[in-house]
Amino acid sequence: MAEIDKLKEEIGWMKVLFGILIISNISLIAWIAQNYNRAPEILLLIGIVGVLSITIGIAWLNKSAYRRIDKLENL
Repeated sequence: MAEIDKLKEEIGWMKVLFGILIISNISLIAWIAQNYNRAPEILLLIGIVGVLSITIGIAWLNKSAYRRIDKLENL
């Protein structure tokens, strides 16, 4: 497989993963907003840590995708 095709496939998979992470993050934020006064504190803490982790993952994935896009421009 040519290098350009490989990079295009990687970017395609990153778009799918990016969408899944965004949806997961939004869902978790919505759950925290709806249950902040009813849920046990430990669950809220785990939820907040999850939101932070997913957000960091989104930023990392975004940066990786842009690096691959820049590689495509150089080919």
